[in-house]
Amino acid sequence: MATLGESLRNIWKIDELRRRIIYTLGLLIIYRIGAYVTLPGVDASILADVNAGSNPNDIFGFLDMFVGGAFSQAGIFALGIMPYITASIIIQLLGAVLPYFQKLQREGEEGRRKITQLTRYGTVGITLFQSIGYAINLQYGATGQAIVIDATFFMVTTVIVLTAGTVFVMWLGERITENGIGNGISLIIMIGIIAFFPQALFNEFSLTNNLFIFLMEIAIFGLVTLGVVLVTQGMRRIPVQYAKRVVGRKVYGGTTQYLPLRVNAAGVMPIIFAQSIMFVPATIASFFPDSAFMQAFGGWFSDIAGWGYSTVFFVICVFFTYFYTAIAVNPKEMADTMKRQGGFIPGIRPGKQTSEFIDNILTKITLPGSIFLGFVAILPAFAMQAGVQAGFAMFFGGTSLLILVGVTLDTLQQIESHLLMRHYDGFMKSGRVRGRYM
Repeated sequence: MATLGESLRNIWKIDELRRRIIYTLGLLIIYRIGAYVTLPGVDASILADVNAGSNPNDIFGFLDMFVGGAFSQAGIFALGIMPYITASIIIQLLGAVLPYFQKLQREGEEGRRKITQLTRYGTVGITLFQSIGYAINLQYGATGQAIVIDATFFMVTTVIVLTAGTVFVMWLGERITENGIGNGISLIIMIGIIAFFPQALFNEFSLTNNLFIFLMEIAIFGLVTLGVVLVTQGMRRIPVQYAKRVVGRKVYGGTTQYLPLRVNAAGVMPIIFAQSIMFVPATIASFFPDSAFMQAFGGWFSDIAGWGYSTVFFVICVFFTYFYTAIAVNPKEMADTMKRQGGFIPGIRPGKQTSEFIDNILTKITLPGSIFLGFVAILPAFAMQAGVQAGFAMFFGGTSLLILVGVTLDTLQQIESHLLMRHYDGFMKSGRVRGRYM
């Protein structure tokens, strides 16, 4: 088994892998630099004073974490890659209800290219609308301060710059996926989240003022991360028999493969959906500053450490886990594919019974997966109840931790494949980053 140092040296020995990693790091550095380039016509010093009194736990603070602080700093990449994520989700949901998109999904490479093109168009359209709202918030927001230096053509220039910035970030992500290592879009999101981690860690240590408690928090954070790794990689394997000849119930000359069903097939999307919904009431309440009822209503939904908020958040996460799994995994399509390829599950008739069997298994393993996902979503609330500061508590669970774990594992798996193709040992004894099987 190769040590970590040997694996790192092996990575550097492979010219293609070394080039891909350096290329990826270079593009990520360009993205981070863009987060600090302020939009034309914005007074950065006044904006910094306004941000000092802002609430990091509202919807804008949530978006700011995903773009590495560019949103609060009015950077040219203020909207980041989020419009692309929104467009991708919309296209994926349309694929579940519209025959045209279902047809594209079945057309292989040509269909994927068409879907990618439509996603890009959708990204531009969504960015145009979001950039208009962002410009209005900067120019006419309830800050009481002149953030905008020159209002002449500010709306037009801001919309153009933000749209171009998002398209450029989307291009960076696609270039990383094609010529770098890992999924470019996911890495861009992850690097924005990581940018918050050192400051959150420093603030936690400064405010705790107790080394033992701080180390205990770090240890608990490590255990939570390990638990997320183990559960998110969990699978249920269903044996599938591909036979050359079947006589009765006996198979001659066949091979057995396994159909893997993930415990968490929906990934991080249910938490993103649920968190977006939980931010809506507080956002609506912000438009009625003179209404005591609306402020109380919005405040209840802004208290992410409250038990009421956590309960509702948990239930919504469980619901969306089932909802998104139903969209992402199609048992009927899997059964039809197996039937066309001459495969079957031993003891189960091909066709409808296979589809029902897969659907039943998927429903059973999704239940613990959804409960786990809901628990991870509200872990920051438990951390804050235990005295952890809000900035560091956000890394104890929720979207940020799942993205960090998922993207890291995906990138490591790609590095593993490059090492194994050149007959080098990977990071794991088995030669692959394996998941746990239930």
